Amino acid sequence: MKETVKRWLQDGTIDVFLGYRVSDGHPLPHCFVKGRLEEVDDLMVSDARYSLEKIATHMVARKPDIKIGMLARDCSQRALTVLTLWNQIEKGSVHTITVNCCPSSLKKQPDCSYLDPKASGSLKRRLGIDNSAAPDQIERLSASERFSRWMYEFQKCIKCYGCRNICPVCFCSECSLEHEELIGAGRLPPEVPLFHLVRAAHMAGRCIDCGLCEDACPADIPLRLLYRKVNGIVSDTFGYDTGTAQAQSPFSLVGDHHPTLTPRPMHPVGEKENNRELSN
Repeated sequence: MKETVKRWLQDGTIDVFLGYRVSDGHPLPHCFVKGRLEEVDDLMVSDARYSLEKIATHMVARKPDIKIGMLARDCSQRALTVLTLWNQIEKGSVHTITVNCCPSSLKKQPDCSYLDPKASGSLKRRLGIDNSAAPDQIERLSASERFSRWMYEFQKCIKCYGCRNICPVCFCSECSLEHEELIGAGRLPPEVPLFHLVRAAHMAGRCIDCGLCEDACPADIPLRLLYRKVNGIVSDTFGYDTGTAQAQSPFSLVGDHHPTLTPRPMHPVGEKENNRELSN
């Protein structure tokens, strides 16, 4: 890996490589460049996860011709696919060295230990939602119980914007979460559940299930589960798999693109699974 990065920098394949280097005892994102080639010897792979793709997006916005290399997990590859489809980066402009680590349902045959489910406390299990629960587990609860548990989670929000700021596929120059006609300023918690539902709607067909939002959330809100549910609706309705599909999102109006995907017939909860069993 290190030799590849050095070769890319030396032969001009890339101008900068985004990876990790220990600083003050912590693995942190670092820009490796040709002028400090000896630093590549400190390049490392660890459990540390930052949105290197977001850094790359900001770099491209400031210097469109820059050639970037990047240490990429499987979720990073999905993010790059989405960013390319949304015209945030040019296809093939980012060279990656891949680390296969992802447990997401969007990745087939995953190989990862970092995001193993963490045990929730007794109060959270009793009143809220277990972060390790699957969407279908929550669907089995009654509507009133689901509402109560989600409201318990949402009212913990301190509106730090950590979920948005860390998200590799949040790139809008104007954010709806700061639009006063949608989300009033100076209120904690923010409008419940509007704040999180607005963001969930924007994640439809865009979320790449990396889990960084949930890692960043100081209130331990099960954001990844919420966006998995939204992406599940997009997949079931349009047959669109975010991060792996090479077509534009069904909600994208970028450039000359016009949505061409048509909704599939909607089924009551549980009916789709029963149909699958019968077909088998």
